[in-house]
Amino acid sequence: MTDTPGVADYPLAETRPDAVRALSGKPMSAITLDAVVAGEVAMDDLRIDASALRAQAAIARAAGRPTLARNLERGADLVAVPQDVVMAVYDLLRPGRARDKAELLDAARRLRDEYGAATVAAFVEEAAEVYERRGLFRFRY
Repeated sequence: MTDTPGVADYPLAETRPDAVRALSGKPMSAITLDAVVAGEVAMDDLRIDASALRAQAAIARAAGRPTLARNLERGADLVAVPQDVVMAVYDLLRPGRARDKAELLDAARRLRDEYGAATVAAFVEEAAEVYERRGLFRFRY
């Protein structure tokens, strides 16, 4: 995508389908029912590319929806993170699951260093601070 999308570009898949690609790089127009039936569509063809999520974040920000924009940016970060790692971090973020602050900080470091997911890593680091302040590291269940 060469320019920053704005509110007029919503919904992106309809107004600028060229900007939406699958994680595999396949254009959205190539993902059809006929292609599925013919066995030409793989799982990575059904996962969105990070650039499309970042474009959606720009649209949300232009529409005055900064919280939605931040969530979409975190989603863009997570595209590169394997599902098992996402689920492990999700489990750690549930109150009472992480043993201590260091466990969450280790997860944040791994997200940043191994997967380049800096936005999500910052979110986990922020959670570690809040959990420490509120005493949420005790196993409560």
